[in-house]
Amino acid sequence: MIPARANRLQLAAVLLLLVVLHFYVRPRLWGSRASPDFMFVGLMLFAMRSSPGAGALAGFLVGLAADSLSPARFGAGALAHTAVGYFASWARTVFFADNLLVNAAFVAAGLWVRDFLVLLTSGSGDRSMLTELALYSPLQALTSALFALLMLVAFREWFSIRLDA
Repeated sequence: MIPARANRLQLAAVLLLLVVLHFYVRPRLWGSRASPDFMFVGLMLFAMRSSPGAGALAGFLVGLAADSLSPARFGAGALAHTAVGYFASWARTVFFADNLLVNAAFVAAGLWVRDFLVLLTSGSGDRSMLTELALYSPLQALTSALFALLMLVAFREWFSIRLDA
């Protein structure tokens, strides 16, 4: 098999695993505000390895899926995921996307920005927005980043991640 095609199939297998984890394991973990967002981890892993257009399209699709299950205004998640997918793809040219800690930091920062955009566009109150951004969003960003680290270590050969830095 051609290496580029193998990389696509391997990435698709990991993304499928993350979707299954999101809908089967996440509801059974501790509270949804603190449990890792597996689909967002998949979006970030894909976006950091693709072009900005593909990252934005993937973000839009993940956002539509998130909007269908969210009490926020419909479209808020799609807009936030699209923006984060686009900027994650663009930022990989500025930063080193093959470093393990940079990937985890991207996931954590991207999740916090996504939550900020969703809260901003859904019109939540000031007090609930402050609570979400100061307490729940960093907690979910931390758990998602830790899970992304686990995924990257487990599939480091597939993602071509350096473990030396």
